[in-house]
Amino acid sequence: MASDHDAVTEQNWSRWMAAAQDGDRAAYERLLRDIVPFLRAVVSRFHRAPDRREDVVQDILLTVHRVRQTYDPSRPFTHWLATLARRRAIDALRRSGRTDKAEIFDEFAYETFSDPAANKELEAYESDPGLQSAIAGLPEGQREAIELLKLRELSLVEASALSGKSVSALKVNVHRAIKSLRLRLKGE
Repeated sequence: MASDHDAVTEQNWSRWMAAAQDGDRAAYERLLRDIVPFLRAVVSRFHRAPDRREDVVQDILLTVHRVRQTYDPSRPFTHWLATLARRRAIDALRRSGRTDKAEIFDEFAYETFSDPAANKELEAYESDPGLQSAIAGLPEGQREAIELLKLRELSLVEASALSGKSVSALKVNVHRAIKSLRLRLKGE
């Protein structure tokens, strides 16, 4: 590993870590930024997936932060860091192995199918003349809000763009329309 890094890098990292142990925040930030490519190289030997690699690198950075006082400045920093990185990468492999044993991959698990009861509002509206006349008797803003949001099932943003009314105005109109429809339909 040390052959991959020249002596200057090793000296800088060791010096920055010693300074970080003494409370030098700027040196610590410089060190953390500088070691990330090295950590990625170490982790890539164990993990192929880029997202998993980045998770392990972040875990290593947290571990470096937690155990930074254990580093002995008289010893090579790269060796200390590489050992720590390898151990965390192997720990991540073990964790993923346990997770993979417990979890099942099913490419169809997230596929959804429409509920046969879906779209009943529109069907009920079309087949119930009482509901049609109750909706027709609403003030224009309320009727428009009900038609766009409940019958055509547009999102608030889509209905707002189509009607030119604000999202909050549409919410208020739907609320008032539903309240009014309940009262009218109970009275029939």
